[in-house]
Amino acid sequence: MKAMIFDIQRNSFVDGPGIRTTVFFKGCNLRCKWCHNPESQSFEKEILFYKSKCTGCGRCKELTVDDENFICFNDAKEICGKEYTVDEILDDVIKDKAFYETSGGGVTFSGGECMLQIDFLAEILKKCKEAGIHTAVDTAGNVPFEYFEKIMPYTDLFLYDIKSMNDEIHKEYTGATNTLILENLSKLLKSDVSVWVRIPIIPGVNDTEEEMKNIRSFLELNGYPENIELLPYHKMGEHKYSALGKTYNTFDVPNKEKIEKLKHTVVPY
Repeated sequence: MKAMIFDIQRNSFVDGPGIRTTVFFKGCNLRCKWCHNPESQSFEKEILFYKSKCTGCGRCKELTVDDENFICFNDAKEICGKEYTVDEILDDVIKDKAFYETSGGGVTFSGGECMLQIDFLAEILKKCKEAGIHTAVDTAGNVPFEYFEKIMPYTDLFLYDIKSMNDEIHKEYTGATNTLILENLSKLLKSDVSVWVRIPIIPGVNDTEEEMKNIRSFLELNGYPENIELLPYHKMGEHKYSALGKTYNTFDVPNKEKIEKLKHTVVPY
């Protein structure tokens, strides 16, 4: 069994508690217009081409994404996506077990949408739990609830996105309805699992008090998570769009005062 992975980041502090290793699965069934990891969307290997670094040497002309010895000497081209076995990922994750134990950290499986490779995800989660490593799954929730049930026994924490309560806005900016996402979150909040809700704040899309009040009303009805995080939009992924030959949709970067105001609206504690 193998999974397509596009990155493994060690010493992360942003994807759950403590020091973490974040494993990014390739492939997603949403197309968020603010996505800062466009290389995560396709399930296939891709080549990123940074034109400004290219000297036109021509050495790469005959190379493809499947060439094991793909090397660009100027770092103008790089392959995104590599197949890993469960044991290969476990070997990487377990290297920092001492840091997880001292910081309350662990491993986070993210994406893309890691739950779209559910059989592999279930197996690696099980292996990590057997190794005594805290596990987290970062998801947009646009999958059958049976997928959640399959991995619940091995998942210590779910990081769950709410992008918009307004279904029309959700469809316009992510390409999908929010119906299944909210249904799954409702079920998850009523289950015996730990959940952190994460809200990307995108100016002009969901950065309103009305949106935050609607999220708060939903949580009051279905149950509050352990934590609510607001994630301000940023432009750090802009260069990757041009490297993939894709169009970048830019938004304004929200200021700290606006984020604090929205946080006080949605967070009850």
